[in-house]
Parts: sequence; C-alpha cells; structure tokens
Amino acid sequence: MEKEKTKKIIRAFTGLVTSAAMTKTITVKVDSIKKHPKYPKSFTVSRKYHVHDEKQAAKVGDKVRFAECRPLSATKRWTLVEVLKVNG
Repeated sequence: MEKEKTKKIIRAFTGLVTSAAMTKTITVKVDSIKKHPKYPKSFTVSRKYHVHDEKQAAKVGDKVRFAECRPLSATKRWTLVEVLKVNG
C-alpha cells in the first residue's frame, strides 16, 4: 500500500502594516467581517500579526500579503510574500 500524498495548506492573509519599528519585523493588522449569530449585524474584528520582512521593504501604511512559515521567534510565524500597495 502506498501512502497518499496530501497537499499542505499554506495559510495566507492580506493586511495593513501598522508598525515597522523592529529590525526585519513588521506588525500587520488584518480585518475580518463577522456576523452576529443572533442579531443581523455585521462587525469588524481585527487581529495583529508579527511578520518577518527580510529585506525591510514594507513601511507603515503599506498593504501586504504574508504567509505562514516555520516559527522564527517567540512571536513570528509569518513571512512577507509581497508588498501589494505602497502608501504614498
């Protein structure tokens, strides 16, 4: 019997850079819209991620895409894929 090869699912998000003060690390805020289970009301939920930026390409206000990777530090589990929109 052969093992079936399963494709690894890589999680990726798009968000807004809120801080670029650390060396090779940016903080990215990701907004998602949720709906209340009982009342017909939509609301925004935000979450911040620490993202590894090797080339230090992203600045505050840029829109970026990032993906999951191996743990790089105590808080970093994400790496920058590309800068989508440059602020300015």
